[in-house]
This record gives sequence, structure tokens and C-alpha cells, in this order.
Amino acid sequence: MAHIVRTCYLALIFVMSPLVKATIDVCKRGDVTVEPSRVLPLGSAVNMSCSLKPKQGCSPYSNFNKLSLYKFHQKIKFQHGHSLSLQVSGLPLGTTVFVCKLACGSSEEIQICGAEISVGVVPEQPQNLSCTQKGERGTVACTWDRGRDTHLPTAYTLQLNGPKNLTWQKTCNDYYCDHLDLGINLSLESPESSYTARVTTISDLGNASSFPSTFTFLDIVRPLPPWDIRIKCANDSVSRCTLQWRDEGMVLFNRLRYRPSNSRSWNMVNTTNAKGRHDLLDLKPFTDYEFQVSSKLHLYKGSWSDWSESLRMQTPEEEPMGTLDVWYIRQNTDYRRQQISLFWKNLSVSEARGKILHYQVTLLEVAGEKATLQNITEHTSWTWVIPRTENWAVAVSAANSKGSSLPTRINITDLCGTGLLAPGQVSANSEGMDSIMVIWEPPGEAASAVQEYVVEWRELHPGRGTRPPLNWLRTSPYNVSALISENIKPHICYEIRVHALSGHRGGCHSIWADSAHKAPLSGPHINAITEEKGRILMSWDEIPAQEQMGCILHYRIYWKEQSSTSQPRFCEIPYRISENSHPIDSLQPRVRYVLWMTALTAAGESPQGNEREFCLQGKANWSTFVAPSICTAIIMVGIFSIRYFRQKVFVLLSALRPQWCNREIPDPANSTWAKNYLIMEEVQLPVERLLTDGPAPKEPEPLVISEVLHQVTPVFRQLLRANWPEKGKGDQGHYTSEETRYSASRLPPPRALTAETGQLVDLYKVLGSRSPNSKPGNPASPSRVLPGDYLPTQEGYLPSNIDYLPAHGAPGTEPPEELEPQHISLSVFPSSTLQPLPFSCGEKLTLDRLKMGCGPLML
Repeated sequence: MAHIVRTCYLALIFVMSPLVKATIDVCKRGDVTVEPSRVLPLGSAVNMSCSLKPKQGCSPYSNFNKLSLYKFHQKIKFQHGHSLSLQVSGLPLGTTVFVCKLACGSSEEIQICGAEISVGVVPEQPQNLSCTQKGERGTVACTWDRGRDTHLPTAYTLQLNGPKNLTWQKTCNDYYCDHLDLGINLSLESPESSYTARVTTISDLGNASSFPSTFTFLDIVRPLPPWDIRIKCANDSVSRCTLQWRDEGMVLFNRLRYRPSNSRSWNMVNTTNAKGRHDLLDLKPFTDYEFQVSSKLHLYKGSWSDWSESLRMQTPEEEPMGTLDVWYIRQNTDYRRQQISLFWKNLSVSEARGKILHYQVTLLEVAGEKATLQNITEHTSWTWVIPRTENWAVAVSAANSKGSSLPTRINITDLCGTGLLAPGQVSANSEGMDSIMVIWEPPGEAASAVQEYVVEWRELHPGRGTRPPLNWLRTSPYNVSALISENIKPHICYEIRVHALSGHRGGCHSIWADSAHKAPLSGPHINAITEEKGRILMSWDEIPAQEQMGCILHYRIYWKEQSSTSQPRFCEIPYRISENSHPIDSLQPRVRYVLWMTALTAAGESPQGNEREFCLQGKANWSTFVAPSICTAIIMVGIFSIRYFRQKVFVLLSALRPQWCNREIPDPANSTWAKNYLIMEEVQLPVERLLTDGPAPKEPEPLVISEVLHQVTPVFRQLLRANWPEKGKGDQGHYTSEETRYSASRLPPPRALTAETGQLVDLYKVLGSRSPNSKPGNPASPSRVLPGDYLPTQEGYLPSNIDYLPAHGAPGTEPPEELEPQHISLSVFPSSTLQPLPFSCGEKLTLDRLKMGCGPLML
């Protein structure tokens, strides 16, 4: 540091000196004197004085003259008068500038004169003088140690004296001069001739000379470095490689050094009279080497040349050595086949001994030791599907241009099939950002059978479209821990599996771990919510691997009602790789919920994912409707226990049901009416009178059947009775058109319509016809109708045990029964179509011959 400051200080002096001298040289107003000298050794004092020349002051009176002495820009003394004197000591090494100035009253100071004082040290004697000549045709150059710096201008003179009083001399005036080239060449004519060199240093404080250095030509000549270096290997074999180079003619000795490019230490070899070649026998195949050569003229005299330029080359290949480290994964694809994935590590450079061109994989069936499949691949993995029924083995070898390595054979077994060999209590702890310490316990009683442990790890979630690299390391059965660092990166989750191997059997235990973790950057994305058996099934997408930031431990599913301000409910589920759905059965039906998800690592919880709304449409909870159902049932039982309300309900239901849905008509043969009239007077019904007794119309008269929609308080039309003529009266036998209206209260009950009236009444259909003089639409000829209770809905139904209709005035007629409530027909459904009955029977018409239906009357 002091040296740098001194250098800058001297540079400043050199810059300022011309300016100061320009002013000092003038010195028109006065002088500055320095005693004893302006160049002083370190520690000396100096007397300085400043005086004005005559008539150069401010006035004839000295009191008006103020003289000041400055050391650089610092005022060190001032005095009124025509002169000023001062003794200065403790000056530093180097040059110090002093300036004398005059001030007249309050006016500015003017410069009078100045002086430079240099302080230095006496030169030391130069040491270690040596001279060399580079090569046979080089020039003589000498170097020395000049000692301490004098801080003063110093000259160095180099002088060389040779035979025949030859003298060569050269001088340099540099502060830091420590070498000189004389520019002369010593010839080989007299290699034993002596030469003497000396260096002398001179400054204002004194001079000093070095000790003389005496030498010969062989002592100072330094050969040039060898050149044109090359290496040749016979038959392209690393065992017979020769290093070659070129040298100057007088060189007798050489030294060689070489090393692999990735090494720092050198291998040294000394040779004598090598003539520019040397055989190297310990080179490694397919290795990058660096070679250098140095030369010397004499064994004891002179110096070694500089090292040659480096030669870098790669040695030839050799057949690979060693075997591959092979590992595999076995997975069943179905009940008959299994997939094996083989992985192996690259051979080291020393084992590969060349560029590996490919790997040969051979699949063997253990039973027959027969090669089933041979495959060649350039990758360090291989996958194939094989049957599960046989035992298989695989052999893998590496090949370069010179040959193949010994194959590594492994038997394909279930690596985790033996539970007794499974290591226990596997744990993993971070050991920094790029390493994980895995610790396990031996497999209990089977610990003595373990031959080795294999620790396997791979990324749990590789990037999209990439296959995670499989890493593994082997350790002895006495170790129960391993530090894994290969391909370990922070914020990545790894699946770590520890295998304990014993022959062809194995057991394993796995765990998830990471070297560093943070809370995930995002939450899971819900992609679907479906309803299933009264609950919802929610599905989601995985968080991208680069956003998981470590091993995910749990998922949380949050939900709350859409309009609720209360805290959401949530359920926490363990993380599984293959499960991306979960059912939730605690949601209420017909309530709209908002759902979202988060993920948790050991560092914390992620932000929430997307929100989804959902409303469960399933049946409500049965407990919600128990109380209303019980209340309703109690009320209904109370209402139907009252007969009045029960009858009203039955009447209302009967009015609302369709007409074709009426209750079934009981069999008249089993009725009281049929039992009372088992023996009746046969009624003679002349068929010819039934057909017609009068003039028949030209065309059959259409039969008109009308339905009457009864109101709540119906008025029934008169039931027009067909007057059948008595036997032997000679009536014409056609229908009368007389019509009378009756109210519902005047109608006789159905059972009162008997043969006493001389009228045959069809209890199921009413046949109506127009009079010969009636016209369509004539209101004087209304259709004959019966109350709704007399309109049957089943075809072909009449009692079969009644031979004839009872005659007029037949005994056993039951008194009229009390009228039952009439049927109120509110049906909007049409009744069955009614058609006339064409009679074609004999003298008697019995009920067993009469069949009811929509078609003609069948006898």
C-alpha cells in the first residue's frame, strides 16, 4: 500500500514540477535558499530562508511586508519584514515542495519563490545476479535483485567482461530497473570460456555494485522448449504408445510430464539421450491426456528449458471391464402376463474404456437356460412383457468398438414378495437442499439372511409427458442408513423404497420424502360433481407437479350453503396418487352449496382451488317428514271415524270416477228379486208383433240413443215404456209417442218395474225410436233414457236362470223399497254405444236366450 501511495506521490510531483519551476525560475521578487542540500538522506534537517530583493516589497517600511512559507498548500510560518528563516526536519521520503509568498495589507498573496527538497536512501548492493542465453542463437540477458527503493533517480549499469578483454556494458535509468539484455550472442566455439558480469547502481546519495558473477557458455545457455510434440499408438492399442518431439542439436537430457485432463497431479519421466521419443506404458484407454516436454544441454550445468506447449489427445479404446449395475421393476399386467422394466447405470470411464455403442439384453427362461429373446438398445433401460407362468432371468452387457463387457445376470422375482424381509420403521430426513438421509431398521428375525440393501427413489410426480428417472444405490447388510443425493432437487416429492435382498427373495418398505418443502402454489381443480345414491361424488385434477412444492399430505374439501355467512365445513382426506375422487354424504337435499378444495404439505395449506356450486336432488331425510306424517294420519283417522264425512267422501269419489269404471253389477240370479220370482207366468210374445204389426217403412228407421249428463240435482226424463199388446187383442204392436215428464222423486224404484204393467222393460238398455212422423231433431220425440244406475257396463250379461218375464199382476211382488241414493254421473267418458235389438225368436222370449252386447240381440 505504501508503495502505491509513494508512486502516486511521485507522479504528482512530476506533474507539478514544471508548473512550479515555471514560477520558481522567475523569482523576480526574491530568493529561497536551502542548506546544506536539496537532496537529503532520510532523517536529516534542512535550513530554509526567503528574502525579498531590493525595492520588491510593498513599501519601504518592512512592517507592511508579510512573508509566508508554505509546504505544499499548508502554511508553516509567516513573518513581517524583508526576510524569513526556518529549519525544517522530519521530511518524508520523496520530494517536498516549499513556496514563499508575500502579502501587502489585505491584498491577495503573490508568489515570491520556491524550492524542492528530495529525501531518499543510499542505494543497496544488487543481489543474485544471473545471466542466461535462450537457445543456441539467443542473446545474453541478466537479472538481479535491486534491493530497497531509493526514492531518488537511480541509474543501473550492467557490465560483461569476456575473454580477450572483451567488455559489454548497458545502462538503464528506471526506478524499477532489475534486468537488462545486452543484445549479444555467445557462440559454441569456446564453450568452456569464462565470462564475468557485474551491475552497479548510482544515485545522488551514493552508489553500490553487485558481486561479480562468473560463468561459461554451458552455464548460461538455456535450450528452447521442444516443439512438434505428437503421440502414436501401434495397432491402435493403448499399451504401445510413443511420445515424439523435436529438440535443438546439443540437447542430451529430457523430462516428460503427463496427466489425465481431469487430474491436477502430474506423472514425471526423465530420459537421457532420448533423441526426441519415449514409450509410455501406463496410459489408460479412452482417456484424455495432457503431455509436456522440457530439455537440458548438460546433466550438471545449465538449466532446463521452459515446458513445451501442451499436447492434448485421447487414447485408443479397449474392451470394457467390469459389469453393469442392473436394477428392475416388476408389475403384473393381467393374470397371465407381467411387465418388467430393466434399468442400469453407465460404466465409469475406467470401466467402459471406450464409447459404449449399445447394450445387449438377453431374456432367459431359467428352466431350460435357453435364450428366449435378445435385444440391442442404446438406452439405459428396457421394458418387455413376459408370461407369469415361468421363471425368468435377464443378462445385460455393454459393448464398444473393441468388444463387450461381462454380462450381469439377475433373476426376475417379486422384490417385495417376502414380508419377513421387509425393513421396518423407514424414515427420511432432509440433509440440505439436495440430499435426503434414509434410515431403516433390519427386518427382525430375518436380518441375518439379508445379503444387501438397495435404496431406490424416483420423482413421485414427473413433468407431463416425461418418464421419471429411477435412481438406486446398494449398501452392505450392516448399514441401516443411506444418504441419497443423485438427482435430488428441492420442492420435489420422491418415492423412496428400501429393499432387503436375500438370494432370489426380497422384501421392501416405501415412504415419501422431500429435501425442502413449501405450501403448494395452487389448490386442486374440481372438474365434476355427480349425485350418487343420495350423496355426491366429487372429482378433481391433480395440482401440476411444479406447483406442489413438496410432498402433499392431505386434501381438504370445503363446503357451505351458498347464501350462508358462517364458517365452511370441511373434511380432510389422506393424499393418494391414484384417487382423484371422494364421496360426501353430509349435504342436505335441495340446498345449494359452494364447494372448493385445498392441499396441504408439511409447510402449510395451499390457496383454495376453483369453486363449484351443487344442489343435491335426492330424497329428503325421512326424519324430516316423520312428525307431519304422523299428524296427518291422526287427522285422517279422526275424520273417517265419522260416518257422515265417510259417506260424503264416497259419494264425491263415485261422482268423479269414469262411467266405465263403475262397480261391478252383482249376478241377479243370486239376488232377492230372482229368488221371489222363480215361477212366473209365461208371457206370450208373438214375434210377428215384436217385429211390427203395421205397415213397415220403406227404410229401417235409425235408432237414436241419447245420454243425459245429470246435474247435482237431476231431473230424470220419463222412462217411455213400450206397450206390448195382450194376447188376442189385435193391437198393432208399435210404440206410442205419448211422453210424460217425472221428477226424480216420482220415479218408481227399479224393482217396481214388473210385468204387472204389461210392459217389458230392458233393465240394461233403453231402446228409443222415432214415430213414423217424427223428424230428426224433433223435440216431440225424445230418446228414452234410464237413470245411470240402469246402464250396464258389461256386455252380454243377463241372468240365465229366468225363463220368462213375470206377467201382469203376478203374485209375490215385493213392496217398493226405499229409494237408494241415485248415482250422480259427472264422468266425461262416453258410455257404451247402444243399438236396437232385432228380435227373431218364437212365441216365448226367455232371458236365457237374450245376450247383451254392443251388437244385435243374439238368441
